[in-house]
Amino acid sequence: MDLSARVLPVLEEKSKSLKLTAIINTHHHWDHAGGNKKILDAFPNIPVIAGKDSEAVSKTPSHGSTFSIGKNIQVTALHTPCHTQDSICWYMEDKATDDRVVFTGDTLFIGGCGKFFEGNGTEMNKALNEILAALPDDTKVFPGHEYTKSNVKFLKKVDGDNEAVQRLEKFADENKETQGKFTIGQEKAHNAFMRTSSEKMRKVTGKSEPHEVMAVLREMKNAS
Repeated sequence: MDLSARVLPVLEEKSKSLKLTAIINTHHHWDHAGGNKKILDAFPNIPVIAGKDSEAVSKTPSHGSTFSIGKNIQVTALHTPCHTQDSICWYMEDKATDDRVVFTGDTLFIGGCGKFFEGNGTEMNKALNEILAALPDDTKVFPGHEYTKSNVKFLKKVDGDNEAVQRLEKFADENKETQGKFTIGQEKAHNAFMRTSSEKMRKVTGKSEPHEVMAVLREMKNAS
């Protein structure tokens, strides 16, 4: 998932015990897909499963389509254009353990969201509050970057009396990593960008429509 060329020595070392069967990207930016070609030089017969603009992409699944990893893990492609137009979040469910995770790239962060480089508030609102919000609440979130401390600073400005934000701040202060430590359900409680229909966010932004609230929140975060 979003492999860097720096992991190539590890992949080569583990190649006897682990079989690399595919590269998956969340979007085409170099820090997520820039290692594809070098890894393919060492492992030439594997597919690159990603959005249409990723380096060396060989397959782009349609929105909602699925494939399997091993016997138990089902992967679903969730197209979430905005940060880039080829952004895809990958929802994975282990049928054996009933564990659920979603790899969100630069679309959803813990307590935040990605910049709208190729999209707008309407697209990000759909990505977060229609597509990702529809996942089971216990789905663990794995973003592409660890930006939680910065995101918390913004959340305190716009929603500081929210107890869920206060819990997130405490965890971020006490832990270096938050990826995989929070769920979709928790994001809906503390992430302002997943609360665009709330009266609080309407008041903060001065807007009433969720997509307008999303756009203003992003402008506020960019300026913070």
